[in-house]
Amino acid sequence: MAINRRVFIKNSGIAMLGLSTLPSFLQRAVAATAMPNKKKLVVLFQRGAADGLNIVVPFAEPNYYKIRPSIAIPAPKQGGDAAAIDLDGFFGVHPSLAPLAKLFHNGELAIVHAAGSPDTTRSHFDAQDYMESGTPGVKATDDGWLNRTMQTLPEENATPFRAVALGPNLPRMLHGSAPAVALPDVKQFQVLAGGAGAQRIQGGFEAMYAQTVDTALRGTGTETFEAIDMLKKANPAQFQPENGADYPKNKYGQSIQQVAQLLKANIGLEVAFLDTGGWDNHVNEGGVQGQLANLLRDLGQGLDAFHKDMGDRMEDVVVVTMSEFGRTAHENGNRGTDHGHANCMFVMGGAVKGGKVYGKWPGLAPEHLYEGRDLALTTDFRSVLGEVIQDHLGTKDLKTVFPGFDNDPRKFPHLLKT
Repeated sequence: MAINRRVFIKNSGIAMLGLSTLPSFLQRAVAATAMPNKKKLVVLFQRGAADGLNIVVPFAEPNYYKIRPSIAIPAPKQGGDAAAIDLDGFFGVHPSLAPLAKLFHNGELAIVHAAGSPDTTRSHFDAQDYMESGTPGVKATDDGWLNRTMQTLPEENATPFRAVALGPNLPRMLHGSAPAVALPDVKQFQVLAGGAGAQRIQGGFEAMYAQTVDTALRGTGTETFEAIDMLKKANPAQFQPENGADYPKNKYGQSIQQVAQLLKANIGLEVAFLDTGGWDNHVNEGGVQGQLANLLRDLGQGLDAFHKDMGDRMEDVVVVTMSEFGRTAHENGNRGTDHGHANCMFVMGGAVKGGKVYGKWPGLAPEHLYEGRDLALTTDFRSVLGEVIQDHLGTKDLKTVFPGFDNDPRKFPHLLKT
């Protein structure tokens, strides 16, 4: 019996017809819709090394303006609308992030500054690998920390879509033994898996899709394509932005909107990954206007749209941003910045104790800079993620998630309400 005779979608929920005849993994998928909502985590990676000092601006630090004479963001009250937006009297956000400033002051966004990987590499490839493996300095790690997180969580009522990356390939972060899937575009599934000539189209689609599905999900062809049918019937693309949400009209905006659609479709999504590029601004980075400002405008608009779109569902969702490393404290001779060390992270959601910039500020005086050139690291990114994974997702096994790291909860930044 075909799955379309067993399952139907009504009001974004999956109702069951003849549950006992369904494959076991789809029985879990159907049962999951009747269970209380699980907590969700969305990870956004800024590839290229974002400039944390111009994203979250230490405007009360005099050295900031000394070492960035042409790209510094003016302090509040000095530049009018073309100035940093005050957060707490010391830090401000870039004016392109005005929507996030509102979330910060509403207590729904926290920031961790001087955070990142303790490994000192300035290689994009190695730094991204370490941030995604969760084992800085160790190249031999086979899997990613987000996949290991899924390995530590209960599999009861898990669906094939519990771990999803928006993109053509699984990121390093989701490699591992836990099932995970890459979705290039949820709308493609609607076109390619149904409609007139479905058998012919689906036959061509199978070869393409097999390249983007983790081995653990592929299992048998029958279960894989019944899962595709399940996604087609849930039709995430039917869920349009709510509450005035306005996503950026680019790939990043499409990806973060589709995360919201997958969450609304109630198909068992627990963790989602997406990334955005273009942050390697060695030349003409700009200050209030320019390359970085344009990237931040999209970043802020996308996160704000996601927050609005999800509405009350944000009580169960935490979004974390990260980048492989920061930029040099000094601007370079090309009015840009080079590869640095510490950076900033955003943490957004209903469970977050927002309205605060967390972490110890090391200062930008020459004697406080790492190797005389970079913002020094004071918070290991694994402490931020560890708190979210343990206190939000509920894992009890951080040693598996971050092996070899001191996962002492007393060292967490304590940015969650729980």
